[in-house]
Amino acid sequence: MHELISGRWSARGYDPSATVSVEDITTIVDAGRWAPTWGRVQPVRFIVGLRDDPTFAALCGVLTRGNSGWAPRSAALVLVCTTDDPDDAKADTYGAVDCGLAVAQMILQAEALGFNAHPMAGFDPVAARDSFGIPADKRPLVLLGIGVLAADPTSLPEEIRARDEKPRSRLPLGEVAFAGHWGRAAFSEPPKG
Repeated sequence: MHELISGRWSARGYDPSATVSVEDITTIVDAGRWAPTWGRVQPVRFIVGLRDDPTFAALCGVLTRGNSGWAPRSAALVLVCTTDDPDDAKADTYGAVDCGLAVAQMILQAEALGFNAHPMAGFDPVAARDSFGIPADKRPLVLLGIGVLAADPTSLPEEIRARDEKPRSRLPLGEVAFAGHWGRAAFSEPPKG
């Protein structure tokens, strides 16, 4: 597995003084723009805020309690929006898939540039819609925090440090990938390293 995937994790302990350049955030968002898209529809849209600009402040204002303690330490916040058409289940489903693909590519691009990216669902989509005039045919789905890890983890608030120090884990491959019948493992575990 590529190290950008195996080493990726969603940190919270960002350096509150670190910044991201316009060039780097443009590259990260452009990676999302180039994600695969169903039927070439390209439903994904981005609202981009850099720390200390009004967009960033407004994005911080829509965070829910769980994320409001750490996400403002991000160097950038990107609200990722997609199709909102409850009358067209196919477009809604594939719009959500396109959104996930865009976010995944942005996360990997951020990692490649030396940043950490943390996707969040913990924000108020109604408040986001109101704050940014998001059209009725789009829905804010993911808020992505992009930051630089704090150089000294002991400088972080205890709650943030404790959450970041938890071991990263996933269910075993045999419990999530099946062949022939649900529950029948498709693969043995991948080699370590």
